[in-house]
Amino acid sequence: MNTTEKKKTLILGASANPQRYSYLALSRLRNAGHEVVAIGRKNTMVEDVQIFTEKQACSDIHTVTLYLNPTHQEEYYSYILSLHPKRIIFNPGAENETLQKIAAENNIATMDACTLVLLSTGQY
Repeated sequence: MNTTEKKKTLILGASANPQRYSYLALSRLRNAGHEVVAIGRKNTMVEDVQIFTEKQACSDIHTVTLYLNPTHQEEYYSYILSLHPKRIIFNPGAENETLQKIAAENNIATMDACTLVLLSTGQY
C-alpha cells in the first residue's frame, strides 16, 4: 500500500474536545495532509475542518474511521455504504461485527485498529 497517498477520510464521532481520540485523529490526519469530513454531536470547527451534526453528501471517501459505539453506528449503515469507501476503521470501542459483515458483503475492507497508531507508524 502506498502510505504517502492522501486518503479523504470521514470521521464519524468527531469531537472538538482535545481530550478525545477523535479530535487527535482529526488533527493528525490534517497534519498529514489528508482531507477530512467530520460528523459529530456539535456543529463546531477544529482547525480548518467543520464538524457537522448531519450526514454530508460527499464523494471520493477513501476511509471511514469510527469513534461511535456499535449502537450509535446503526443509523449510519446505509450512509456509509452510499459513500463507497475503500475501508472502514473500527477504533477501540467501535468494533462491530454486524457492520463488518455488511461491509464485507459490499467489498469494503475493515480494520479493528487505532487511526492514531496507523498514522504514527506510517500504515495509514
